[in-house]
Amino acid sequence: MKAVAFHRMKVFWPLYVMAIPGIIFLIVFKYIPLAGAVIAFKDYSVFKGFIDSPWVGLKHFETLIHHYDFFRVFGNTLMLGFLKLVLVFPMPVLLALMINEIRKSALKKGIQTALYIPHFLSWVIVAGIIFDFFSLSGLFNIVSGWFGFEPLLAMQESAYFRPIYVIASIWRDAGWGTVVYMAAISAIDPQLYESAMIDGASKFKQIRHITFPLLLPTVLVLFLLEIGNFLDLGFDQVYNLLTPMTYSVGDILDTYVFRTGIQQAQYSFATAVGLFQSVIGFILVYVFNRLSKKVSDGGLW
Repeated sequence: MKAVAFHRMKVFWPLYVMAIPGIIFLIVFKYIPLAGAVIAFKDYSVFKGFIDSPWVGLKHFETLIHHYDFFRVFGNTLMLGFLKLVLVFPMPVLLALMINEIRKSALKKGIQTALYIPHFLSWVIVAGIIFDFFSLSGLFNIVSGWFGFEPLLAMQESAYFRPIYVIASIWRDAGWGTVVYMAAISAIDPQLYESAMIDGASKFKQIRHITFPLLLPTVLVLFLLEIGNFLDLGFDQVYNLLTPMTYSVGDILDTYVFRTGIQQAQYSFATAVGLFQSVIGFILVYVFNRLSKKVSDGGLW
């Protein structure tokens, strides 16, 4: 076995060299910071450091759970995570299936490019566009005024925050999410489609019985990865869309940690919240992975 492994490394050494930067990135930014999680169980002081800061056990976790804002913030996080999973996650799959049916290469590439572009805009820019769109002089109020509606500051209304969050997520990231699915679709054997056409299968039946079933393993893996980030909604997106009037429905764990943990220098408390999110994410991934293996014999491990 060692000889075979060494032979493979000798043959495919360029691939291993290409993997080195990614491995270094994981070690430096993913594994080494795990050691810092210990301050969640300490009263961390910058002056005393990791070692000399006193142990306090589960004090910060108890503070989190008993905080008067915890259930509101946790509920908002669950709701936005659920909306993102149910409404945002399927969109790249649907887009990939639709783009795959475009036969003109130039049109197909043009649509793909148009869908990719928003992903390269930061959430600061995207939030600025959204605020301008929904301002009193923005396109939203101009069009609604044509139909006799009164001007509305949608970004200041809590009822509009979650729909805007979902739409913004779809507009920015759905196109980029099609990359993996398009690659998976391109790997499907064309002879399967030719056989289906000979049997008289329509385009819809080809998608239903060939494309989607063969795409499902990829969808399942990405779904499990998304489940792991269920409570990690992205600080930059929510923070840039929030206003004081929408805190009741938009304040999540990430923004809560920023205010209480970072701005108030409660580093141990901030670490405890992050560890809490990670544990919940791991439990969700483990549970759904077990379920997926029972249902489809597939999963992450």
